[in-house]
This record gives sequence, structure tokens and C-alpha cells, in this order.
Amino acid sequence: MGAKDELRKELKELREKLGAEERGRIDAAIAGHVKNLPQYAVASHVFTYLSVGDEVDTREIIRDAWSQGKTVAVPRCVPGTRTMEWHVIEGFDNLEPGSFGIEEPPADPGTLIDPASAGPLDIALVPALSFDAHGFRLGYGGGFYDVFLPTFAGIPIGLCRNAQMSSVPLPTDITDVPVPFVVTETGVA
Repeated sequence: MGAKDELRKELKELREKLGAEERGRIDAAIAGHVKNLPQYAVASHVFTYLSVGDEVDTREIIRDAWSQGKTVAVPRCVPGTRTMEWHVIEGFDNLEPGSFGIEEPPADPGTLIDPASAGPLDIALVPALSFDAHGFRLGYGGGFYDVFLPTFAGIPIGLCRNAQMSSVPLPTDITDVPVPFVVTETGVA
């Protein structure tokens, strides 16, 4: 097992040990901090993952974005590639299980949106098992965000619980793109 894989295993175990109630409390605080960001306030488009399992929950942020009239886009993984197609959603009821068991929007060309056309004030909420102080992330190993982040014209924002923030630089590859900042339950890291 490689260093990244071993670190992923440790971080998943750490995340699970927090317990559902504690994760819920932390995630509500993270959502509150995101909703108070000036970048969020001015964004007209929010590109975000749909949280699954023990990930930082994004649904409260999505609901708030809809209530403010923001356009919300979520990814659909393209099978056999490391790319994601982004689709605008207006509710959670039409989602379907994707290739990784993650809820995804239907493959509807009418809801497709190109993240490269995002404005400089639009935001993307980025998941990870961990972020370091430089904004580098340790993801799940699929490389989807390694492909997405260089093409996104807006502001990527990492979401991470303090317990999962790395106090040392994470291992990086040449393709890794850092996020400018990470939101935790205590604020912006």
C-alpha cells in the first residue's frame, strides 16, 4: 500500500470515529461559515459536490444557495474517465445512483453547465479527506478534482473538519492544484 493510500485509510478511520452527531454539529458550523463568506455572498453559481457518507455535508449550503436564487451545479462522473460533467439542479428528488454509488443528476443535456465558463466570482466547494496549510488536498484517489480544478475559472473552496486538517504538507503530484482557502468548523484556515 502506498503512502497516500495508507494516509487515506487513516483519515477515513479518523473521520468515522468522530461519530454522526459530532460530524453533524461540525458540518452545521462549516455551512454557517461558508454562508458568511464574502465570496459566497457574491457568487451567482455554486459548483458543489453532493456529500455522501461521512463527508462534510453540503445539503444545507445547497438549500441556502437556492433560497438566494443562486444556480447550483453538481457533478456527474463520466465512466471510464477522470472527468465530471456538471449539471444544474433545482432539487434533490431527481438524483440517481452514479458509478461510485454517489447520487448524481441525470445525464440531461439541458442542465449541463461548463465550469470553464464560470465567472471569476463563482465558487466551487471541494471535498477531500484532508487539506494542508497550503491548500493542497488528499482526495479519494480518483483524480476527478485534479482534472476539474485547473479548468475552473472561479474560486475553489475546500471543506474540511479541523480533525482532518494536516499539520504537515501533504504528498503532492505535479497535477495537484491547491485551493486558496479551506473552511473548517472554526472558520477559514
